[in-house]
Amino acid sequence: MNKELLDKLKLRREACRGWKQGQVAWEEYGESVRAARDQVRNAKALMELNLARDVKGNKKSLYRYISNKRKTRENMGLLWNETGNLVTWGMEKAEVLNDFFASIFTGKCFSHTTSVAEGKGRRWENEEPPTVGEDQVQNCLKNLKVHKSMGPDEMHLRVLRELADEVARPLSIVFEKSWQSSEVPTNWKRGNITPIFKKGNKEDPGNYRPVSLTSVPGKIMEQTLLETVLRHMGNKEVGSSVGGQGRVTDIIYLDLCKALDTVPHDILVGDMDSGIECTLSKFADDTEPCGAVDTLEGRDAIQRDLDRLERWDHANLMKFNKAKGKVLHVGRGNPKHNSRLGREWMESSPEEKDLGCWGMKSSTEPINVRWQPRKPPVSWAACPAA
Repeated sequence: MNKELLDKLKLRREACRGWKQGQVAWEEYGESVRAARDQVRNAKALMELNLARDVKGNKKSLYRYISNKRKTRENMGLLWNETGNLVTWGMEKAEVLNDFFASIFTGKCFSHTTSVAEGKGRRWENEEPPTVGEDQVQNCLKNLKVHKSMGPDEMHLRVLRELADEVARPLSIVFEKSWQSSEVPTNWKRGNITPIFKKGNKEDPGNYRPVSLTSVPGKIMEQTLLETVLRHMGNKEVGSSVGGQGRVTDIIYLDLCKALDTVPHDILVGDMDSGIECTLSKFADDTEPCGAVDTLEGRDAIQRDLDRLERWDHANLMKFNKAKGKVLHVGRGNPKHNSRLGREWMESSPEEKDLGCWGMKSSTEPINVRWQPRKPPVSWAACPAA
């Protein structure tokens, strides 16, 4: 509220007091009420206009204003506990949700350290890996959105942005060390968990999905490493051709249900590809077997791999989201062979998005790819501690 509006409201209160005491006429009191009302409406309209104009930079203020205008508050209702009773207290609800989220987490873990095989025959295989630069970290710090929420370490984004010149160097050293050692600081693995209702009965804890609010430096490291890897891929022209040399190829897009919430992440990159005959690409919870289908042996190999993956997800207490499973038939003259995951046949798709790339069928090319960078789909800081 500005000074002019406060003065109008003060005059209205004084006029009301004077009218009740018989010292002010009704007409004068009514005039002060109308003037104050018009001033309030103008100030409200200006505030809403500013909220709408600044929504890209400060979404929280708009959502907070909308929430305050609601006549009802949507608090979490009753929840069933393990014995089938409804709990009402906030602490009891938190314990019920915590027990459920912990119960669906698969405790199976590998004793060995997962390693990534390096490519052979590459002209850059003997070169030094890319590094995290201080100027790159400084640029990320200066572009932080100060209205975003803090993590469990309560490190405010405005502080990091204002002190970007001072903290860029130590953070770049931590990021580089974390990358080279394949270890993430313990504090960056912690997060404030918020249950988000998905669908179904709100009293069932199984219908809530945990969302983690993690450390801000951990998120900065994600963005920095993503930019470094993308820049390295662009400089070295890292990539793979699918469906080249005139061969037709089928690419199977599989998605694991709540994979990043229910299992240790080393399971996703562990023995999944054991016995797989075709090419298998894995990124976060996305799994993509692909192979040539211009021969009967190739088509049978893809089906055998799908059967192996189906047995693998049952053995690891996981489940493929069969509704999201799609087949992309690539290449001219593709027989469009039907593939099956379990007992269900998979649908064909004209295009699929994979790591920011749109892959689609084309009448003149084996596969057509459009590059579209995006944010990393998995948070390193949200990974469960080993």
